[in-house]
Amino acid sequence: MIKRPLSGWSSAILLSAVFLAFAPPVSAQAPGGPPPKVTTAKPVVREIVETDMYTGRFDPVEIVDVRARVTGYLEKVNFVDGATVKKGDLLFVIDRRPYKAALDQAKAALTSAQAGLTFSQTDLERAQTLSRSGNISEQVTDQRRQASQTAQANVDSADAQLRQAQLNYDFTEVRAPISGRISQRLVTEGNIVITDQTQLTTIVSLDPIYFGFTVDERSFLKYQGSLGIGMGQTQKGKGVPILIALTNEVKPTRKGTLDFVDNRVDNATGTVLLRATVENPDGFIKPGLFGIVSLPATKPFQGILLPDEAISANQDKRIVYIVADDGSVSTRDVKLGPKVDGYRVIREGLKGDENVVVNGLSRVRPGAKVAAEASTLPPSRT
Repeated sequence: MIKRPLSGWSSAILLSAVFLAFAPPVSAQAPGGPPPKVTTAKPVVREIVETDMYTGRFDPVEIVDVRARVTGYLEKVNFVDGATVKKGDLLFVIDRRPYKAALDQAKAALTSAQAGLTFSQTDLERAQTLSRSGNISEQVTDQRRQASQTAQANVDSADAQLRQAQLNYDFTEVRAPISGRISQRLVTEGNIVITDQTQLTTIVSLDPIYFGFTVDERSFLKYQGSLGIGMGQTQKGKGVPILIALTNEVKPTRKGTLDFVDNRVDNATGTVLLRATVENPDGFIKPGLFGIVSLPATKPFQGILLPDEAISANQDKRIVYIVADDGSVSTRDVKLGPKVDGYRVIREGLKGDENVVVNGLSRVRPGAKVAAEASTLPPSRT
């Protein structure tokens, strides 16, 4: 077999491969060179409250489906669709003429019954006077007493019919039962409305407004232990303060108070319903909107906080690099919590007085020395 000489490119590639195979590994710090520069800072230590986030929906405190209480033809609509109404405002007028006639008839019937009562009472008094002198029998006196009692019953019946006629007449004016925002009219003028069947419109209250959300069983038990929810705090007026962000908001801006915890766990979902009351003086929040609630998960405590970029991963562990006074680097295993004000909560592993590498993690190795430049972390990163 004839061996061909290697070309120029093949020779260069072979020599490069041989050189890389026997070349020493590159270290973070060249022998005799200056130590790498990193930035260190002490963790932020301050009082914090951990929060959990849940999605929920706003619901009105009061909602009324306005219906007719008497039957008749709708005569007048007295509001603008979508307007804000006050309790007692006139909304609809049903044709009043039939009910006015019934009312006048009931008044006349009462007057007639009262006249009959007056006559029967006078007749009874006359019979009682004659009975004492023996000029009239006891049977006649009893008959007149019965007639007087019947006349009294007729008056009571006529009076009840008058009150019913007055109610029906008053019900021809449909007024707002609550204050709030009214929906559109569902029936126009000229249509007949039926008692307790025809829905005319809907009114919902806006201020305050409810916000309801559900939490899982494990979280509920945690809140019940740390915050005391579900333990009668609503009856004592000690609701838990919460914050709510609308879907178009980055930060929660609406303040509320957790004032209701359901009395049982839903068997189908394994969750518990919680409800907060939120002030809504400008009426900006509408029932049915979604929101994200920030619920305090703990009582206030001294927390140790670090930025996420200061935390590294070592397989399934999380570590931070600590720089000693002589510049030597060591690692520390830490246990992480949620984020608070842009920082990560360090549950375990740090005391808060360590110099932690926050910039230049790629240039540090455990046991090596670095040139540390100290910095100070702001109290909040939001």
